[in-house]
Amino acid sequence: MQLIQLSSKKRKLISAYTIIAIAMFFLSSCNILQPRDPQDRNQYQYNETSYPKHIQAPQATRDPAQLGGIAFAVQKVRPSVVGISTYHVRQGDYGMESQSIEGVGSGFIVSSDGYILTNDHVAVSLDTKIWVILHNGDELEGKALWTDPTLDLAMIKVNGTDLPAAELGDSSQLIVGDPAIAIGTPLGLQFQHTTTAGIISALDRTVEVGTERGQNFMEDLIQTDASINPGNSGGPLVNIDGQIIGINTIKVVSAEGIGFAIPINAAKPVLQHFFEEGEFVTPYIGVVGYDKNIAHYYKQTSSLVEGVYVVSLDPQGPAYKSGIKINDIITRVDDKPVTKMLELRTTVYTHRVGEVVQLIVIRDGREMEIEMTLEQNPVLTAN
Repeated sequence: MQLIQLSSKKRKLISAYTIIAIAMFFLSSCNILQPRDPQDRNQYQYNETSYPKHIQAPQATRDPAQLGGIAFAVQKVRPSVVGISTYHVRQGDYGMESQSIEGVGSGFIVSSDGYILTNDHVAVSLDTKIWVILHNGDELEGKALWTDPTLDLAMIKVNGTDLPAAELGDSSQLIVGDPAIAIGTPLGLQFQHTTTAGIISALDRTVEVGTERGQNFMEDLIQTDASINPGNSGGPLVNIDGQIIGINTIKVVSAEGIGFAIPINAAKPVLQHFFEEGEFVTPYIGVVGYDKNIAHYYKQTSSLVEGVYVVSLDPQGPAYKSGIKINDIITRVDDKPVTKMLELRTTVYTHRVGEVVQLIVIRDGREMEIEMTLEQNPVLTAN
């Protein structure tokens, strides 16, 4: 769970937030372990006294047909929610020693053959050692196949069959006041499958988050007052029908009842690639841009009404090669309107590397069409 705190400076919108804490919940009070050369799973076990292994609690047996409301939704989706235990080595900077770090987060099964969606800041990297704890207590070794810090999403794969895949909802249909249910692993695996409920408090929130990789703007977030805590990261936000509508990612620590989830629709283009092709090679256009929500941070773009304002270009990237220029405003991709940076990214993610897309841009008040061939992202690789 990314923790943020309200800034004392008065700034517009949610831009008042600054990062103050961890990118995920570290076990043993953020205990930093000594670097080592792990040989097997047992070397990374956390303290079982402090963090006991998840035990299936006895529950009353009731006919699902008799359940309604929140209870029905929880029982429908709960088998798909998993706990995630991780171990990774953080390389030291400026001659400092490497650090070995254990962590815990949440995720949910999106296919019966073992694809699991979670946060990038839970998976950390493609070489992170991952163990997935299923609803029945079984523990499976997982592997990160893809991570994207800009979306804060990651795909994990475990070997399995007939796993209980969650049903995905449509986050574009949400309205403020809809019920919202959060399920996850707050504070540690002994609290796996903790369930809290609230409502959708707001939609289309933009939050600035500081990470180890630098500043990142997360857009189109779902705000909820359903209680979430460190360890909930990557777990689902669920509607009253038991469908997943978001992925929990951020909590404001200086206020009660303010948390954020990534809309599930932002992940669907990536899921489609994995379901159809078994992989996702991230396409890339090489643009850094701002939309009207992010523009509130920057006076020079405060008059932006629509589209994505191009601030900088990768001189080796496809946008630069195709003739896109700084100060252009991208308004459409393949006849799909683009009003946010997130829409530009997710629309591009529906394509494959090597495919050609048509962009409509505004330059000096004139609309023009530009053809661009997508390339592989040089930073975001996949296993």
